[in-house]
Amino acid sequence: MSITSDRLRWLESLIRQDKMIPFYKCKEWRSLRLEALERDNYECQECKRKGKYTRGQNVHHLKEVKDRPDLALTLENLETVCIPCHNAIHDKRLRNDKRKPFVNEERW
Repeated sequence: MSITSDRLRWLESLIRQDKMIPFYKCKEWRSLRLEALERDNYECQECKRKGKYTRGQNVHHLKEVKDRPDLALTLENLETVCIPCHNAIHDKRLRNDKRKPFVNEERW
């Protein structure tokens, strides 16, 4: 599935507003997400690379939507991951992202 120019403009607008929820609720994403889960047998691909089995619940964009909105609806840019792996991937990216400093908002 490729993204149409209208959908791409809509997605770029959501990115600028930092309001991605409508994208993740849209019919195209939900359909493609299910396709990725089925392709990966609902198995976390990150754990699988480490020789472990974990049930995957999240579908992760290998190239982030904010960086490559044109690949947001491309099956080859998606992989199934478990929640701990998904969180670890995003935590690592936040720490390595020079544009935004990593901020721990936990308060004691």
